Amino acid sequence: MPLSSLKKIFHISRLVDKMYNRAVIYYEGVEYATYPQVMGKLKLQNNGAIHFGRSVHFNSALTSNYVGLFKPCTIAVTPTGTLTIGDYSGFSGVSIYCVERIRIGKFVNCGGNVCIWDTDFHPIQFEERRANDTAKIKSAPIEIADDVFIGANSIILKGVSIGPRSVIGAGSVVTKDVPGDEVWAGNPAKFIKKINNGSRGVVL
Repeated sequence: MPLSSLKKIFHISRLVDKMYNRAVIYYEGVEYATYPQVMGKLKLQNNGAIHFGRSVHFNSALTSNYVGLFKPCTIAVTPTGTLTIGDYSGFSGVSIYCVERIRIGKFVNCGGNVCIWDTDFHPIQFEERRANDTAKIKSAPIEIADDVFIGANSIILKGVSIGPRSVIGAGSVVTKDVPGDEVWAGNPAKFIKKINNGSRGVVL
């Protein structure tokens, strides 16, 4: 196939994605300071409230970040949930599921395939799972402060607060609060070291 034809197909594909994202964001009632930048198709379901700040970026095509994305960006907010994402934050293949409240600050960077879930999805006790007793499902708000970096394939679980400028190592499972200016990593994530955030920048 001639290169000119391939370029035309690529251009049409990008145009279709943009039209799809416009329709979904409008239909799902997402509020935003400026329209988000989306590569690929953003999979979004909003039954609660969603607000994006300025210049929020989603890499939602498998080829939009060659770190090795498993899927598009997916966001689901239930009727009781509120999701807020601050200015200049970016995500690649992220999974966000919000039942209560998820607040993500400004300049937050999430590596490929990060999951941010404020719910357990299912009860802990097997009898309650068999009965599908949704009243026994635990959930708790998540707070991610400004300038946090979350490494690829990490999972942020319910009730967690991550302080400003902290770094979560790739593949971590964060189950408890992380103070600001620290590196945490592992499963479950544990303290690794302090970060010296002086006027000259971050020194690890």
